[in-house]
Amino acid sequence: MKMFLALLLCGLVVATLVIGLFVFGLRRRLIQRAGGTFDCSLRWNVPETPDLSGKGWVYGVARYSGDEIAWFRVFSYSPRPKRILERSAIEVLERRMPEGEEELALLSDSVIQGCLVHGTRLELAMSEDALTGFLAWLEAAPPGQRVNVA
Repeated sequence: MKMFLALLLCGLVVATLVIGLFVFGLRRRLIQRAGGTFDCSLRWNVPETPDLSGKGWVYGVARYSGDEIAWFRVFSYSPRPKRILERSAIEVLERRMPEGEEELALLSDSVIQGCLVHGTRLELAMSEDALTGFLAWLEAAPPGQRVNVA
């Protein structure tokens, strides 16, 4: 009887893990289904002097949606974006390469783009190609809309 209960419990744990991984993958597919997505790590509320410790970076997926970028945490089950960045509110600051422990916290080909959004300083880490697309998206604002690309 104890052996049966142990096997049943192990089976339930394995089934829960498999279902959890399936839902996790399904969520990512649904986010990417709309198109216009790219891998993008984000660090929110960054001090003026860059913190090279690698702390605060959260791996995510960003999706263009009209005049906004919806940013989703990768390691989450939430169907809603964690952050929404409006094109008109994004002010581009400096660009830099990862240094120190940041290189371990980010994807290997990442470039870090500093931004200011509604007075909050943040950093986005993405590939060079994704950054080119991001800057082009910012510059492609509709006529009469303020563009803050340096």
